[in-house]
Amino acid sequence: MSTTILSTKLYIPSPRSQAVLRPRLIERLNEGLRLHRKLTTISASAGSGKTTLLSQWIGGCPQPVAWLSLEKEDREPSRFFAYLLAALQTIGVDIEERMVSTLHAPSPHPLPIEAIVMAMLNQITAKPDRVILVLDDYHVLDSKPIDRALGFLIEHMPPQMHVVIASRKDPDLPLARLRARNLLTEVRTPDLRFTSIETSEFMRHVMGLDLSGEDAALIASRTEGWIAGLQLAALSLQGHPDAAGFIRSFSGSHHYVLDYLIEEVLQQQPESVQDFLLRTSILDRLSGSLCEYVLQREDGDSPMAAVSGQETLEYLERANLFIVPLDNERRWYRYHHLFSDALRQRLSRKSKDAEDGKRIVEELHRRASDWHDRHDFWLEAFQHAAAAQDMDRAARLIEGEGMPLVFRGAIHPVLDWLDSLPKAELDARPALCVMHASALLMVGQMNRVERKLQAAEVHLPAEENGNTRDLIGHIASIRATLAVSKHQPEVIMTESRRALEYLSPHNLPVRTAAMWTLGYAYQLQGNRAAAGRAYEEAVAISQKIGHFMIAMMATLGLGLLQEADNQLYAAAVTYRRVLELAGDPPPPAACEAHLGLARICREWNDLDAAERHGLKALQLAAQFDQTDRAVACEVFLARLKLSRGEVREAAAMLAKADRLGRQQQFMSQLPFIAEAQVLVLLQQGDFSEASQLAQEHGLPLSQARVLLAKGQAGAALAIMEPLLAQMEAKEWADEQLKVMVVLALALHAQGDRLKAGRIAAKAVAKAEPGGFIRLFIDEGPPMQELLRAASASQPIRDATGTQPMHDYLEKLLHAFEMEGLESAGKSSPSQLQLAESLIEPLSRRELEVLRLIAQGLSNRQISEKLFVALSTVKGHNRIIFDKLQATRRTEAVARARELGLL
Repeated sequence: MSTTILSTKLYIPSPRSQAVLRPRLIERLNEGLRLHRKLTTISASAGSGKTTLLSQWIGGCPQPVAWLSLEKEDREPSRFFAYLLAALQTIGVDIEERMVSTLHAPSPHPLPIEAIVMAMLNQITAKPDRVILVLDDYHVLDSKPIDRALGFLIEHMPPQMHVVIASRKDPDLPLARLRARNLLTEVRTPDLRFTSIETSEFMRHVMGLDLSGEDAALIASRTEGWIAGLQLAALSLQGHPDAAGFIRSFSGSHHYVLDYLIEEVLQQQPESVQDFLLRTSILDRLSGSLCEYVLQREDGDSPMAAVSGQETLEYLERANLFIVPLDNERRWYRYHHLFSDALRQRLSRKSKDAEDGKRIVEELHRRASDWHDRHDFWLEAFQHAAAAQDMDRAARLIEGEGMPLVFRGAIHPVLDWLDSLPKAELDARPALCVMHASALLMVGQMNRVERKLQAAEVHLPAEENGNTRDLIGHIASIRATLAVSKHQPEVIMTESRRALEYLSPHNLPVRTAAMWTLGYAYQLQGNRAAAGRAYEEAVAISQKIGHFMIAMMATLGLGLLQEADNQLYAAAVTYRRVLELAGDPPPPAACEAHLGLARICREWNDLDAAERHGLKALQLAAQFDQTDRAVACEVFLARLKLSRGEVREAAAMLAKADRLGRQQQFMSQLPFIAEAQVLVLLQQGDFSEASQLAQEHGLPLSQARVLLAKGQAGAALAIMEPLLAQMEAKEWADEQLKVMVVLALALHAQGDRLKAGRIAAKAVAKAEPGGFIRLFIDEGPPMQELLRAASASQPIRDATGTQPMHDYLEKLLHAFEMEGLESAGKSSPSQLQLAESLIEPLSRRELEVLRLIAQGLSNRQISEKLFVALSTVKGHNRIIFDKLQATRRTEAVARARELGLL
């Protein structure tokens, strides 16, 4: 459910008809546009006239301006970007619906901020006209994620865009770098201070006070040109019998001056106006009907019964009583922030005693909450309920009538309030404890979640009812999601089933999440059929209720299952469907779809496309907090390096991934890292380390590879043959295919060429529907020769045994040839070194023989592996020894490693 956009935050304040013009400052702002600077900052203390200056400048600016008035609640990134996109839409920037829906959709993962900014920049770049974006009161955000996002936007925005920030303090942006590159225009407190001439003009034309030049200079000095202080002083001076005496005695810091002048101003207003100002000061924004509702007394009377709320607001504006219109129709207003603060302080002091003052303030907030609730301003309704200490109303609003408030972009306000509650208050309401745990989960504070769930369980009613059972189910669902991040299938299974048992049939959002986690548990356990059924049910329900996040995650699960079943073409379609559901910009969870496409593209031997998807997956995975997805992406990219023959680079990437995995306790990733490291070590000829890694992590396929490299084909067969039977019993198509390939190589090395050919033929038949290529060519010349021999002796047929697969086999053999040509054409550092060190470089075939020598194979084993005569191998040996200036095998291998050939 989307956050209600308050359009008044997007209105540009109208220039005051009676205002002091600031031509010197207007010129400075225009200069920033002329020189195509990226950023303008107006950084000054409260009440310095920042907004007034901007409204004057925009009034004479020919270009369209997008305006956003910020408030504290906008520090939540999803809420901030929802308003930012809405502001840009006001000047014709085309914002895609998918981008907006990403901000409003519930998600357990952090918001993909950088992706949102990039998508937004693409839309702005497509707009030929200049785009000016103004962010007013930026200091209220105090948000590092938003600071980083804005810095990224400013760094990469097109030349036709200009950003203006008004703030009480310097924004946390790279101002020094922008200043050094002449890309920054700055207006600061000294610039905004009124001169004595401007003060005199302000007093005479705006406030109706005819001061002497001396008095105007004195008041400008006393206030240090602070416009808010000048306005407060002028209000106090109106009707004062001794203006000069008042000005001479006027002193003190801004805060003290403000307190004094507020009292002076209030005392000069009619009682009804004072009461209106004080009681409506609790509101961040004011409208006529809202003020009337809040001011309604228990007896039905209003302090201004004869005057409507709208009329009173218009009177306050005409009287310059620190009220600012927020739209052109004058329907919404706000008080000057400092004026509002002072009014609130005085409201509590005006009561008979502290307890009475507290009761009055809480009643005003309760009425404000009720009005906002009736008008679907959920966040404002909740905030006033929290201020009224109305626990029941606040708790109801947090629940959000089926869609929790935290899913509407209000995570931090809800979390701040829940964190502020006394433990006893929170423990007394188990539903709030559960919502507290859910909010903590969404911001990644995993270590606090379980404590909140346990507190909720302790205080659940002894007798179960519908609400209690639903809470029990919600608790279980949260625990299942926690276990997903830790890859704990048994815990996920137990908690997901418990959630589905207890959750209300009407609580579809949480039930769908539990169905997805259940499918994930089945998948981790290897029960792929059950996982598929769970994912399909989750997809059906999520599509029915419009829960796109779960629809995306469950569809992703189906893609993973298709990939595991060797249905690469179907899986690619499914992964692309996931990216469609994710929209633009995609959430971090979409990294899995890109990673799946990367694996498939690599298997189809489209290494460039694989790299693009892999890097995109890594970019999205980096937005996660405390998950192993980034490590998984690094492992894939390392294997891609290995496919390109970049062994050293792959080894470095895997070493980095291993360190990170161990530091972060991502234990589930360690076997995948080790599997890739074994391949690297075999390329480097380090059989001992490779064997140790394979045994340490229980990797039978890797163990068989090591044994084959060491020439121990019989020992490899002892592992592979029972392993194939296990995979067939489990019906794991992907693992069957991998085992069959290595088994064929082991049988061939053992000398059983007939059986090796049959196994290879079966592997090709199983691989053809998915279009596998790298599966075969990664095995190198032995597999190439095996496929040639198998094809020559008996045509390979498809999985049904009816159609010969000439085209597919030719495609594989052509891929082998292209791989060999590419390898031969590379100019690596080792070859350059070899050219300088040796009389003549080694040929490609000689390098192949050298690698087999390094693997410990005998001359006869090498002849069988390469399908050449024994005498040919001996001839290669003599040439290799001569070129490397070696007399025996160990010396040749050592020299080759020294030169970087192994």
